[in-house]
Amino acid sequence: MQFTVDRDVLSEAVSWTARSLSPRPPAPVLSGLLITAENQTVTISSFDYEVSAQLHIEADVTSEGTVLVSGRLLNDIVKALPQAPVTLSLEESKVVVTCKSSRFALATMPVGEYPELPSQPEVAGTVDGAAFARAVAQVIIAASRDDTLPILTAVKLELEGDTITFLATDRYRLAMREIHWAPHQPDISTSLLIKAKTLNDVAKSLAGGGELAVSLSEDDALVGFSSGGRRTTSVLVDGDYPKIRQLFPEETPIHAVVNTAELIEAARRVSLVSERNGHVRLQFSEDNRVTLDAGVDDNASASEVIEAQLSGEPITVGFNPAYLNEGLNVIDTEHLRFSFVSAPKPAMITGQKDAEGEHSTDFRYLLMPVRLLS
Repeated sequence: MQFTVDRDVLSEAVSWTARSLSPRPPAPVLSGLLITAENQTVTISSFDYEVSAQLHIEADVTSEGTVLVSGRLLNDIVKALPQAPVTLSLEESKVVVTCKSSRFALATMPVGEYPELPSQPEVAGTVDGAAFARAVAQVIIAASRDDTLPILTAVKLELEGDTITFLATDRYRLAMREIHWAPHQPDISTSLLIKAKTLNDVAKSLAGGGELAVSLSEDDALVGFSSGGRRTTSVLVDGDYPKIRQLFPEETPIHAVVNTAELIEAARRVSLVSERNGHVRLQFSEDNRVTLDAGVDDNASASEVIEAQLSGEPITVGFNPAYLNEGLNVIDTEHLRFSFVSAPKPAMITGQKDAEGEHSTDFRYLLMPVRLLS
């Protein structure tokens, strides 16, 4: 096997497939990238029994063949090469990488021991890649990072007609985002549980290529995504996701509208003095202001006041500063809206285009308050 390709093209291809490699692969060969050269095309693949990734690039193929080499090592080498054409060739039991005067030799792994990649399931529909990526970025902040609760490390996608709803929770907050897509079957009704990390990787690496195709296996065990000559598959998480939709309040008698950028900056500054397991307190008052404060001892304290258009009774609430800041930072409208039932109940945060307009419920972030000492 031997082929030559532009360094940047190869670097991007290797980097994209290598990002799916497990840091602790279940078998040594699964730490490798499978590289096949044929018909002036090079195919690079990775697989760890759960997630697969594969792409095709054009190359000047001198001789055809297939090799399996360490993915992370090859990625590091290619990224370090000078800006010039790169040649990969199989010489006896080594893959030789040459670029200008640089020459690397990598040991190969047995191709015959590499498992067959799963086939891409049938395409169920397409979605705008940018909208998909934005939805993922908004909801994954609420997915759990605790591996002892694996079901909560997943994001639930509900596919109902032309709407995809993304749902995530770690028990202390919930996030929900709805977007439209173009299903092949207008009456589709199903749901998927996808690991948040996998979904994030898909959004970052595939969703920038325009239209994103979503594929579903007939047995509902596998999901696939493809765009721009790249494809990835993932085994779905098995289990019953908590019914979190019903936790979003239908009626909220107290509302406060705040400039998003002003609140993000104020909350970030005030949070600097919040102790571990501390909180940021928000006091919404009748004079259309909100006072943010943090710090409960003599070491440090902070407070800041910004405008807030309050509708309803004055209310004082406290939030985990990290959870509050993460939620605020994914709001993409000029203003945002807090909706409250009462101080002990979760607060719902939604976007709002301007101070007087209607708020949008496409994205909803429900945040549990912390108990404030009187």
